[in-house]
Amino acid sequence: MLQTTGPDALVSTLPERVAATLVALLVVVAVWRVTDYLHTHGDESDRVPNAWRHLLLSGASLLATFGGGLFVIAVWGLTGPLVEEVQSYGLGPQSLVNAVLALVIFVTAYAMTDVVGRITRELSDGRRAITEHQREIIYRLSQVGLYTVAGSLVLGIWGVDLGGVLVGAGFLGIVVGLAARQTLGALLAGFVLMFSRPFEIGDWVEVGDHEGIVTDITIVTTRMQTFDGEYVMIPNDVVSSESVINRSRKGRLRIEVDVGVDYAADPREAAETARGAVRGLDNVLRVPTPQAVVKEFADSAVVLGVRVWIDNPSARRMWRTRTAVVSAVKTAFDEEGIKIPFPQRELMGREESGGLQLGEGATLAGREERVAAEADGGRTDVDADRGPTGSDDDGDETDTPDDGDRDSDTDADANGDESEDRS
Repeated sequence: MLQTTGPDALVSTLPERVAATLVALLVVVAVWRVTDYLHTHGDESDRVPNAWRHLLLSGASLLATFGGGLFVIAVWGLTGPLVEEVQSYGLGPQSLVNAVLALVIFVTAYAMTDVVGRITRELSDGRRAITEHQREIIYRLSQVGLYTVAGSLVLGIWGVDLGGVLVGAGFLGIVVGLAARQTLGALLAGFVLMFSRPFEIGDWVEVGDHEGIVTDITIVTTRMQTFDGEYVMIPNDVVSSESVINRSRKGRLRIEVDVGVDYAADPREAAETARGAVRGLDNVLRVPTPQAVVKEFADSAVVLGVRVWIDNPSARRMWRTRTAVVSAVKTAFDEEGIKIPFPQRELMGREESGGLQLGEGATLAGREERVAAEADGGRTDVDADRGPTGSDDDGDETDTPDDGDRDSDTDADANGDESEDRS
């Protein structure tokens, strides 16, 4: 059994050890609070010393945490059992040294990523060339790179063959690539968006069927809030494959309102009236000047396009300006007596010859003889459905009395004539 002398010999009773443990925890928490305050409210005048200052503060907080843990272990007399437990696993003093070195390496990598993030943030704050999206990408890549280097150093310290690890990582990468094709596609699209920069956080964009304000851009997704209050998350591969409309990039936006003018009005006078009505409106820029152009001949009106420009475009400013333009043009046209017509349809008819005739005494073609005969009180000799030759329209012969009937009628007439002669 190893005999140890240290803090456990100075604080031998249970209350003393509990008190020492609480003191150590309070000291560690106090160091964390102080370093966080200095990170946030420190002097930001000089960039290079400021980066080193952040590094020293991060190192101080980590050392305080590590030292506090060792102090608590020593106070409770666990140093000897801890060493014996380590030796039972065949981990000699060299293994302990390797573990300490590995811990130091990972702690250093963590501190370096924090420093890189702060330096990137400071360098990008005063430069528009580096966007927040690019800054996030740079920070994540530096973080992955530092942890990869730290892992390689730790494996080298423990004597692990890096060649076998790289081969296994290669096969693992192939399997992951086949299983996560869509995710990797979104990841690569995120890098494309970082370099192309079609939009930034806070821009008013339209991506496919979605329109709203960009709230966040990550390596994998783009997050947007629509004007209906919906939260939309679009994969970057979808963003890169869709057409993107950015209404905030140029800092100004043109708004066009169509208005119809009666054909009886002068379109030049109406256009000048519309221009004068929108020149003094709020949010409307004087340069470029408002315009009113004749666009087309519609069904019921001559269509004018009233065009105005606004700066700092947003959905709220666009709809306010559009409403103001419609109200101003309507009021100006009412004052000048310019009519905005309703949709109209004009119905007209014309007299047809040989067919259906409109008007009094109308006749149908092909039935003139029947109408004339009926007007005289007689009967028609020609059926309306048959031709004048006694045949149907299809060429069939008309029905005629039988020959017997015809002969009987002839005999009756002959007898009648004879009786008249005898008398």
